[in-house]
Amino acid sequence: MAKIRNNWHACPAKEILNMLRTQKSGLAKDDAAHRLERCGFNELPREKGLSGLKVFLAQFKGPLIIILLVAAGISLVIREFVDFGVIIAAVFLNTVIGFVQEYKANKSLKRLKEMIEPQATVRRDGREIIIPSREVVAGDILILEAGARIPADCRLIEAYDFSTNEAALTGESLPINKIITPLSAGTLLAERRNMAYLSTVAVRGRAVAVAVATGRETELGRIAKMISEIPEEPTPLQVQLSFLGKSLGGIVSIISLLIFIFGVILGQPWFGMLLTSVALSVAAIPEGLLVAMTVVLAIGMQSILKKQALTRRLITAETLGSVSVICSDKTGTLTLGVMQVTTVETYKGALELPSEIEGNMFAKSDHAIALKIVLLCNDAHFENPDQPVTSTIIGDPTEVALFRAARESGLDIHELARSYVRKFELPFDAGKRYMATRHEFKKDADVIYVKGAPEQVLSFCSYYLADGEIHHLGKDERDKIHKDVLRLAGKGLRILAAAYRRHDPEDPDLGENDLKEMVFTALVGLQDPVRPEARETIRLCREAGIRPVIVTGDHILTATAVAEQVGIEIKHDNAMNGAEIDRMNDRELAKVIKRVDIFARVEPQHKVRIVDAWQAAGAVVAMTGDGVNDAPALKSADVGVALGSGTDVAKENSDLVLLDDNYRTIVNAVHRGRIIFDNIRKIIVYHLADSFGEMILIVGSLIFRLPLPLLPAQILWINLITDGLPSFALTVEPGEKDVMRIPPRPRTEPVMNREMKLLIFLVGILTDIGLFLLFIYMLNIGKEVDYARTIVFAALGVDSLFYVFSCRSLRHTIFTFNPFSNRFLLAAVVGGLALQLVALYVPFFQNLFGLQVLYFKDWLLVLAIGVIEILAIEITKLFFIAARKRKQPACAI
Repeated sequence: MAKIRNNWHACPAKEILNMLRTQKSGLAKDDAAHRLERCGFNELPREKGLSGLKVFLAQFKGPLIIILLVAAGISLVIREFVDFGVIIAAVFLNTVIGFVQEYKANKSLKRLKEMIEPQATVRRDGREIIIPSREVVAGDILILEAGARIPADCRLIEAYDFSTNEAALTGESLPINKIITPLSAGTLLAERRNMAYLSTVAVRGRAVAVAVATGRETELGRIAKMISEIPEEPTPLQVQLSFLGKSLGGIVSIISLLIFIFGVILGQPWFGMLLTSVALSVAAIPEGLLVAMTVVLAIGMQSILKKQALTRRLITAETLGSVSVICSDKTGTLTLGVMQVTTVETYKGALELPSEIEGNMFAKSDHAIALKIVLLCNDAHFENPDQPVTSTIIGDPTEVALFRAARESGLDIHELARSYVRKFELPFDAGKRYMATRHEFKKDADVIYVKGAPEQVLSFCSYYLADGEIHHLGKDERDKIHKDVLRLAGKGLRILAAAYRRHDPEDPDLGENDLKEMVFTALVGLQDPVRPEARETIRLCREAGIRPVIVTGDHILTATAVAEQVGIEIKHDNAMNGAEIDRMNDRELAKVIKRVDIFARVEPQHKVRIVDAWQAAGAVVAMTGDGVNDAPALKSADVGVALGSGTDVAKENSDLVLLDDNYRTIVNAVHRGRIIFDNIRKIIVYHLADSFGEMILIVGSLIFRLPLPLLPAQILWINLITDGLPSFALTVEPGEKDVMRIPPRPRTEPVMNREMKLLIFLVGILTDIGLFLLFIYMLNIGKEVDYARTIVFAALGVDSLFYVFSCRSLRHTIFTFNPFSNRFLLAAVVGGLALQLVALYVPFFQNLFGLQVLYFKDWLLVLAIGVIEILAIEITKLFFIAARKRKQPACAI
């Protein structure tokens, strides 16, 4: 039985009924109840959303937060209440900002509806009854009608013009016409035409089926299991920030411990050395850094939302900027997700739609006759016939597209319906692949219209229409039409043929024998159109060093046709289907992954393997999708991108939701993500340069057995208050012009690269040498310790307000852009200077921090140090720029 589970499509219906111990009249009521008790309800496990408390507690996971909390605890124990209060304020602000943003995002993505419809029609004890879908069991006989959602995985045993839309499961955009005959055991999921699957939708006809799997055992259940088994991996930035926090925390802890031990050995009081160790910890940890990074992510999150994309987590906003590969579903992502007639090709030539039609000239053309045929040989209709302009068209997606094309081409639908009253019809049959209708035409003649598969319709034809004249259809003409079919199919079009013939009105019926000596009229090409902006978006991706990859459940010819339309070059070895992936192990797939641009006929497990292979190659992967089948890959990817019109399961397992279903929005989000990361790096350099200089000052004073140049409270004031406003202003930097012309950073690249470390070291050393010598000089000439500390305090605070302008760009010098173009930064620097002056000249703060008043000559010294620092930073940048020009980086993927 276990072997049969995945091969129901290969077994005859009678054999399946026997295996499931059921019959066409259905299960007995008691038997169904026993099966339900034994196997459980027909429902999928539901993941509980994060509560507000869990979202709040998640804000405390970062190593820097933990270090700050430890420092706050020590400050409280040693009764340094000012230090304690300032540190706790920084932690609280960071936590509140992160909590508010993430809680709002999670709340907006709550499930709006259940995946399983509440009711199903089944046969029990020989009668058709309606039961809750959750009570369907394996062996139930299901009655499936057009419009119904399939309540379980089932094998069809009767089908009457039955088709289903399986886009949410397989990615196939076209309805699947169903059959009941067995298929080969190796048939792919998307091609199992004798099966219907949980949560797909019946769009046409009627069928009787036997439920073969429910709940967790269904294909959808397998996907749910795959989702639950995929761990929540940290983003590249989370990994790097965690490493930065742990490294910084480890270094600070070791140095502080060594300083404490060293001081006690030299005979210093242990309590005094504890205070000194706390001062060192406070100097080394940039308290404002966490708050500033949280703010830059929150602002980025809101900016992305304004571009019609919703990020579920703060950290996702940055991860977008490092995306190097976008694995994109085709249906509804690169395409519009709706069928549309694109061409009507008669024997003499093609009419491309939509096009400009010149009134009466079109009305008498061969193209108009073809559109009239597919309009009248059609079951689509207006939902509200009295308001055809605004009314929705109801019916099979293909027939809706034909109906719409006829209407938009100017045909008078109501007049045609009155003039050509339908008398008989042969409904579409998946096996015969055509539909035929008979209409009143004149008093002495009826007319038969046929549409269907070209080879089938042509078999009925003996003539063809050309410029309004009927000609004999010979071998040469048939060959030409067949070539036209192949050419259109090569463009990824679905092809239908249209034909007609006059008929004796006295004939009482319409049968297959009447379909002969017909007149071939035209080929009609339909397509799920590519989004207008898709080609430009793909170009922008490539310009930004991002590799676009198509991953779809559609046929490989359809996928390659779409790829060509959006600008992806088709080569002999850059397209692969799901069956080929199955023949490869993970190592073999990893070897070929970089040469493949198109994956077709893929199933959920293939998508996860594709994402994993790209990640193993060092790529940061974004996966787009809208269906249930996309959910495992969305969760596995670094950035899962769901369409707003997609399924709830896809949204709940994504990181980003495109509210407008616009592929261009992904590029906009990537652009914003890159700006976010740039701004994070600028903020890190700005804060750590200050902290590094402060730490060197503290260590230097201990080595030379001097008084501390700065007290912990003074350090906290500079880190949080004086530097706080400028660092917040850096969070709204608009981004540099070349941000989308540089390659994505590699997954392994640290958040602090070599250039950043050199800049931090340079600023820190310059600050340390200048201020430390100044501090020693003040003490040697007999100045009070408080006065010397005041000079150092003023210089550190004011000089950081100078070099923040250099931090506006780490790739360009201050001389290549307007340093005053960020008005928020100007206001922040003025505000920071005002706050520094408050600490220096307001008596309350003077007493609180142990400061003294400075005079004009003191300020000249302070300003001179600031100018020297800016010049040193900009000269260093020039060396970096020259080095980059000598070795221009290339895209890694």
